[in-house]
Amino acid sequence: MQDVSLPAPLVVGIDVGGTKTHLRAIAGADLVADRVRASTGWRPHDPVAAAGWLAALVAESLPQGSRPAAVAVGGHACETPRQCAQIRTAVQLHFDAPALVVGDAELLVPAAGLDKGVGLVAGTGSVAVGRLPDGSPLQVGGWGAVLGDEGGSAGLVREAVRAVWAAHDRGDAPDALTEGLLDAFEVAEVPALGAALESAQDVSAAWGAHAPVVFAAAKAGSALARSVVAEGGRSLAGLVQRLATRGVPVDDVVIAGGTILAQPALYDAFVSVLAESVPHARPTPLRVPPVQGAIALSSSLL
Repeated sequence: MQDVSLPAPLVVGIDVGGTKTHLRAIAGADLVADRVRASTGWRPHDPVAAAGWLAALVAESLPQGSRPAAVAVGGHACETPRQCAQIRTAVQLHFDAPALVVGDAELLVPAAGLDKGVGLVAGTGSVAVGRLPDGSPLQVGGWGAVLGDEGGSAGLVREAVRAVWAAHDRGDAPDALTEGLLDAFEVAEVPALGAALESAQDVSAAWGAHAPVVFAAAKAGSALARSVVAEGGRSLAGLVQRLATRGVPVDDVVIAGGTILAQPALYDAFVSVLAESVPHARPTPLRVPPVQGAIALSSSLL
């Protein structure tokens, strides 16, 4: 197979999110490919399958006859250096080119044009990542909707249900959060909310879809909802504080995720607590697609 004529080496960056995947390819200043598709079929705990999935994505996205000179991938649920290294090894066998695989949250700092700092994601789930002074990656949070993901949409809904249960047990009158959750989960009474949560097939997506109810209730004056949002912001700031305690440089905190960037109440709660707990940290919302970080990492491999 011959390479098509390109003005510079072909650099490929891929952001594999929990819901959608974004591939971008450039050759010098020229955009060669830019494609978004569903992440269906992504299996990061099977390195061979994951590499095959990525290879198929690259093949169907690039011009026929082109070969990547370097590939960098930020993969959802690529949670440990060992796991990412195994996928990288398998990817290099497909392309015979330098490759790098990291967790998807690690794309945020390079996407913002920085060489160090913390990437914080609060979308359906939540996670924070950084690197120690020796370059070793460190991740905190990201334990999934059942056990963690505080401050993500699914975690907020879980905590909202817990707050409503506690209010019900105290004998408090239902408020806007209670009524909103009952309507959202289509149940008649508070005790039925537990079964509604447990019956979800895709817990993160099913729970997270109801997060707007929590924010609407907070805006309507629900003290319960406001407490849940405030605690979500505190938990996200706690992730950054945990990284700082373990030695990660946290001067810059790059923030992404549809939940925190779309909900000023959560963002403001996070920033307020962060200013108290880690006063030297500078929070910055990411204003470009995270795949730009994958492009930066891929370019660094040349």
